[in-house]
Amino acid sequence: MDFRAELASFLKSRRAALRPEDLGVRPFSGRRRVPGLRREELAELAGVSMDYYTRLEQGRAQNVSDAVLDAVSRVLRLDATERAHFGNLVRALHFGGGGGGPAPCEPGAAGLRDGVRFLLDSLGGVPAYVVGPRLDVLAANPLARAVFADFDAVPAARRNVAWHVFLDVRARALYADWEEVARDTVGALRLDLGRYPCDDRLCTLLGELSVRSEDFRRLWAEQGVRDAAYGAWRLAHPVAGELTLHRETLHLAGSPGRSLVTFAAAPDSASAAALPLLLRSPSPAGRA
Repeated sequence: MDFRAELASFLKSRRAALRPEDLGVRPFSGRRRVPGLRREELAELAGVSMDYYTRLEQGRAQNVSDAVLDAVSRVLRLDATERAHFGNLVRALHFGGGGGGPAPCEPGAAGLRDGVRFLLDSLGGVPAYVVGPRLDVLAANPLARAVFADFDAVPAARRNVAWHVFLDVRARALYADWEEVARDTVGALRLDLGRYPCDDRLCTLLGELSVRSEDFRRLWAEQGVRDAAYGAWRLAHPVAGELTLHRETLHLAGSPGRSLVTFAAAPDSASAAALPLLLRSPSPAGRA
């Protein structure tokens, strides 16, 4: 993975999204070759030299301080997730674009604590799964497999939320707001790319998605970064009909990069009444 190109594309996309007048920049009398904020304008607002910011954007700056990262982030109006990703990309360059950094956990359910397994199994009325880095599905309870996809029935490489969203032919019909789900998925993968610059499996997944999905290529080019840990998902399930499930992500203590994701229906709602029927149905979500 070329992290210099990633950093440059990310910063350019954020500069392009800003209107200079919103930042109090004096109107530029000449013709603007690019939309948004120019490098020299950003450098001045951040209190760094034009040469230094250029080297930073090109991935050539050395020993970039947190103060500089904070100043540039402030000018670009990055949120907390984007600021973290910015810092991760800069740090990734110290590993030569993928030669170091924290190693993510292995795919599969190996290593899950008994307590996590017991908790997952006890959530009989709530779809839930455990995800690891790169959105690998490490384990899923029966209701999650009935609602989304039978992750246990497919090869390990396909037990992945991103693979499901972009390459499972049923996913687009399942998610009523597929575009938003897809953007959340891409944003999470991009965040992991900065967190784990040495992860060959993540790069392999990104390569496959890029080759096989035009939608993934389009959304990846937007440079979006998201840590969408909660929110309501609307589904059009082939058996249960319309469902509205409220997603909550609980990070597992002592298991870096692993989270329990639950999808609860509002009490006494039509969705809550429909979910138990899926466990009695002979036709769950099917193979991914």
